[in-house]
Parts: sequence; structure tokens; C-alpha cells
Amino acid sequence: MRDREEAIYQAALDAVRCGQPVALVTVVEALGAAPREPGAKMLVHADGRTVGTVGGGASEAWAIDQARDALTEGCPRLLERTTDEVCGSTMRFFVDVLLPPPTLLIVGAGHIGQAVASIGAWLGYRIVVLDQREELVSTDRFPDADVRLSGPLDEESGAVPLTDRTYVVLVTPHHSPDEQAMSVLAKHPVAYVGLLGSSRRTEATFARAREIGVSETFLEQVHTPIGLDIHAETPREIALSILAEITAVRRVGMQSMEKSDGR
Repeated sequence: MRDREEAIYQAALDAVRCGQPVALVTVVEALGAAPREPGAKMLVHADGRTVGTVGGGASEAWAIDQARDALTEGCPRLLERTTDEVCGSTMRFFVDVLLPPPTLLIVGAGHIGQAVASIGAWLGYRIVVLDQREELVSTDRFPDADVRLSGPLDEESGAVPLTDRTYVVLVTPHHSPDEQAMSVLAKHPVAYVGLLGSSRRTEATFARAREIGVSETFLEQVHTPIGLDIHAETPREIALSILAEITAVRRVGMQSMEKSDGR
């Protein structure tokens, strides 16, 4: 029993560390001929995979569906199910939703990327840094990063949770890979995409993005120039403006803001 519970807790910890939300279903009351006693646990992933069991059969299948709904809503819930499938029973379940920290994906490992990673980690984000220049994505340069990746986003996207809890900062030099990154991001429900650069450079990037099939709808959602207009100049000031804008999007659902064209 203890080994089974340890496996469930370890699986929950592994999932959260990888940026994956999971639901922990616990039997809190079992009346009649219920298949499991109070305290029985089952971990449910968003795709329906499970670790552990709360009794099997129709009741467990129902609990899994309810847990997946709770994950979609991001809220815990108390459930009750009465059935006659095993000579009559009533079971109550508590579904706890375990959400990982929001992910801050920083594409570009330059000075601004470093500052964004540092401030983002301090704010509690799970930090993922990606750059095609392998020598820049190092522990020394990004000590606060949870994940460091080298290569284009289309090749490394499997290692990054591109969900509605992912905030993406494009701070690459010369915008060289940005249209390729946007072609990947456009296929996922990421919460925020911000692009560093002047209007002229952004227009050129958007033109290249359109040429490879990135939709106008997605481009209209890109925050550029990135960050709140606080007349930032230094990398840390720019990073502060970026995280301030991300915080506004995250906390108050801001979709668009008036921005200046330069920094």
C-alpha cells in the first residue's frame, strides 16, 4: 500500500516538475459494497492516463472523466456517485488539481533573455530557455533556468509545454528564427507571445511569417513592441517591462495595449 502511494506521489511530482497539470482523486467516503476504502488514491493526467486506482469499473471511469473536467477548469471538486454495479454503493471523491507553475519560454539567450529569466524565476515562473547558439544556453549564463535547450523550436517543442499556461518571449538577435518559432506557436494555445524589436523589424518578420503560412489572426495576438512602455533602456529595464506586461495578461486578461514603436 505504501509503495503504491509513493508511486502516485512521485508521478505527481514528476508531472508538475515537467510542467504538466494532473488531478489527484481520493476516496473520502465509501458506503455499502464500495470497491475501495477511504484514502484510496488515483492520479489522472489530462490525456486520461492514470496511476493507481479507486476501484475500477464504471465508477472509476466516471471519476477519471470528472478529474479531466476539473483539470480543464483548473478547480478542485467534491464528487459523489451512487451505483448498484457492486450490490449498491455510494462513493465520495475529492479531486485536487495540481497545477505546475506557469512556464516562461524565452527564445533567445542574449542579455535581455538572461534578465527575463532572472526576474521570471524570482516571480515564480518555470523557466525554459532556448537558443540555436548552444554555447549561450549554459548553466553559468542561466542558473535559474529549469530547462535549457539548444536548437530551433520546431525540433525542441516536445520538451516544452506549449499550453494556456505558457508565456513566450521572443528576444532573438536580428529576428532570424522568429517566423519559424511563430509557425510552431500558432498551433498551440499559448497564453502570450511577445516579440522584441522595432516596427520596421517586426514588419519584416511578420512578412516572412505570412510567407510560411502563419495566420493573420495569430499575428494580431503577438505583443510587439514587447513589454509595457516604461521608456526602458537597459536589459533589466526591458525585462521588467516584459514581465509587467505578462503579469497584466495573466492577472487581468489584458489582450491588447497601446505601445510606442521604439525603446
